[in-house]
Amino acid sequence: MKNKKYIKVTLSFLMLISLVSCDDFLSEIPDNRTQIDTPEKISELLVYAYPQASYMDLAETMSDNVGDGELGSIAIKNEQSYNWEMHTETNIDTENYYWDACYRAIAHANQALKSIEELGNPATLNPQKGEALLARAYSHFMLVTFWSNRYNPSTAQTDLGVPYVREPETQLIKNYTRNTVKEVFDFIEADIEEGLKYVTNNYKEPKFHFNIDAAKAFASRFYLIKGDWDKVLQVSEGLGSKPVGKLKDYATLSSLAPDIQFIEYGKSSYAANLLIVSANSLLGRSASSSNFYLSDDKQTELFRTQTNPYNKTWLFDFYSYNSSRTLFTPKFEEYFKYTNLTANIGEPYVGIVLLSNDEFYLNRIEALVMKGRIAEANTELEYFLGTRTTGYNATTDKLTEAKVVSMYPVIADEFTPYYTMTPVQTSYVKAIAEARRRDFVHEGLRWFDVKRFNLVVNHATFGKPTNTLVKDDKRRAMQIPLSASNYGVEKNPR
Repeated sequence: MKNKKYIKVTLSFLMLISLVSCDDFLSEIPDNRTQIDTPEKISELLVYAYPQASYMDLAETMSDNVGDGELGSIAIKNEQSYNWEMHTETNIDTENYYWDACYRAIAHANQALKSIEELGNPATLNPQKGEALLARAYSHFMLVTFWSNRYNPSTAQTDLGVPYVREPETQLIKNYTRNTVKEVFDFIEADIEEGLKYVTNNYKEPKFHFNIDAAKAFASRFYLIKGDWDKVLQVSEGLGSKPVGKLKDYATLSSLAPDIQFIEYGKSSYAANLLIVSANSLLGRSASSSNFYLSDDKQTELFRTQTNPYNKTWLFDFYSYNSSRTLFTPKFEEYFKYTNLTANIGEPYVGIVLLSNDEFYLNRIEALVMKGRIAEANTELEYFLGTRTTGYNATTDKLTEAKVVSMYPVIADEFTPYYTMTPVQTSYVKAIAEARRRDFVHEGLRWFDVKRFNLVVNHATFGKPTNTLVKDDKRRAMQIPLSASNYGVEKNPR
């Protein structure tokens, strides 16, 4: 990647049966897992309780953040995500690959919890217990987010969720049934609340584990989706007002060369980054290999044509590879791990930020809006947008309710969450969603908002009719991978 030419733009349920893993413990047959019998072994096991794969590329491609780059060559999975079709491939960065990675992570978390139980649940192992519970909740949350209908309490009791696995695998082939969305959300909430009691910062590398702030940030995402505004405010209280030094410093980032920005964005020393994982992924190459990505037209729409509420330009930098019509902002530094130096083969890994203070803070602002605390929300959103604005002046650049309502007008049947919003709330939520959309470009979070707000998405392809994802479109829930449905997991209706 570093040899590329940068051009700055102005302005599988693991088949539900596999126990393969990277560590020495779960490579044994199930009957030998009682060997995980010390705190040290449990801690080592938990290193793998996080999905070692990325969802970001497929989620981003399904959203309205991308367009047709007209590159000529099209990767199959990239085109399938763009058209909300099931991936036919099962390799790296596919739906099946991420499904497998999530259930593999869950298997590690469950084995850790079982081993803690077999050791008598000593208080000394509470930190490991907390981490395992939160890790299990996180993977199940991501699974239900992608493979089920959006959360709606009026339908959650009958909507198909995903299998919520709470015990280690002890038999070669086991048939699983899908829990309802309500059951999955109840299990996730129970794991979160129990995990928050025990989670700690006492790690050699806390940003690679569910530390206290990462746990609260994840909880805020969950409660935001569920519509529990009080819980969002409760877990985010520690951020305070205008959290100086806790958000990404885009003024400094934009002054750096792209090679350095790649590294800086995902650094564990960055205060804004709360949880990082090293994912087996080609995410860092997406801008040069994906036809359906941040096209020049889409970048113009989001970052050049539309200025921010201060009528100034955004601080985000964009580049292209060798005059490509797809653009990127530097976020994903690839590390290629050689498995055979002689043959020059290996596996690509990318450090990705799963949770950050930037998302955490926006979640808090949205909860303030939904609680009717508009003045407070306005103050916090004004500060957040200022940290992303070229030449921001806190004295003169002001956000007002009138400006928000004018710039983000209510459009009938546009934002339709399961709950009701007043016109003013709708304008502010729309403003927050647009800020989140830009802040997390390439990272897939826009798909979360597309889904929970039931937003319509139009995907145009050169020479073909526009493909539209309408409200309540069944394709919003990805189809269950064949590796799971072939073993009895019920498919989503189509």
